[in-house]
Amino acid sequence: MTRPIKAIVHSKAITHNYNQVKQIAPASRAFAVVKANAYGHGLERAAKALAHADGFGILEIEGALALRRWGMKQPVLLLEGVFSQSELIEAARQDFFVAIHEPNHLMWLEQTPLARPLHIFLKLNTGMNRLGFPAEQARELVGRLGQLSSVASVTLMAHFATADEPAKGIEKQFSRFQHATEGLKLPISLANSAATFAYPQTRNDWVRPGIVLYGASPFDDRSAKDLGLQAAMTLQSQLISVQHLQPGDAVGYGATFIADRPMRIGVVACGYADGYPRHAPAGTPVSVAGQRTRLVGRVSMDMLTIDITDIPQAQIGSPVELWGSEVPIDDVARSAGTIGYELMCAIALRVPVHEG
Repeated sequence: MTRPIKAIVHSKAITHNYNQVKQIAPASRAFAVVKANAYGHGLERAAKALAHADGFGILEIEGALALRRWGMKQPVLLLEGVFSQSELIEAARQDFFVAIHEPNHLMWLEQTPLARPLHIFLKLNTGMNRLGFPAEQARELVGRLGQLSSVASVTLMAHFATADEPAKGIEKQFSRFQHATEGLKLPISLANSAATFAYPQTRNDWVRPGIVLYGASPFDDRSAKDLGLQAAMTLQSQLISVQHLQPGDAVGYGATFIADRPMRIGVVACGYADGYPRHAPAGTPVSVAGQRTRLVGRVSMDMLTIDITDIPQAQIGSPVELWGSEVPIDDVARSAGTIGYELMCAIALRVPVHEG
């Protein structure tokens, strides 16, 4: 493909970011969360960068099986559990760790002959209200699981809704978990990326870092750089045209941007069909020829336009970074009213991915 857009994945940055988590939580084991095709970075590529990880967290059993094919022998946790009894049987064959969060899971464990006992992560709902048994049922459920020959071990698991929002914190959910599980001497897994960095009391036996592995921050008030993280993805393109505007000239669909002075406008081979956010407004940061500038006009399907008035070296063919080490993905996401997670996961299939 000769169209200049590409995504560059920096495997060494993924390795670095995992190691940063381990420095923050040295007493905990860490599941590297590689769901959603490793947040858009490529499951196999990320797995190889994380070959030293204590374990992996993933959603679908097909991805877990792929990790085994690629030689990953460490624990693999199915974060949403299994979706059928046949998957439960396969999980036992492969020695996957399995989250259980609803009555069918418990029933299948009680009724299904398995090749080997499973390591179970008992998901408790402490206020997130997505998945999980009511936390107050913890003792009863642990008792039932303890009677099953199909269960090798039980780890208590929960998820925080507002660990990334300091003003809201985790106190209510954390207190509910502690009260519900008091006296149960079992391993615990509570901390996602935000909790791992912000709440040491939640690190426990297993942490579950996700977004931080890929070089983005879960916080609004702390940058990835503040957390010691490196950008794992660069979205890069080039200028394919330069336009000269006079005061009063408009740019792009809807004529939403009007020049108030003579301007040079660079046209970039990147649009919403490549995964760039269509709703990114004028002012969204971008870098051209190593100098930071801004988006102007609406994002089109295949192109976007940027202000290069004060960058005389910017010409057709000049390199453009949409996000990466020069323009943090969190800055772009914040301007577009979204989060870095969405941008990473939205890279389109037509964008070639290269190793950095």
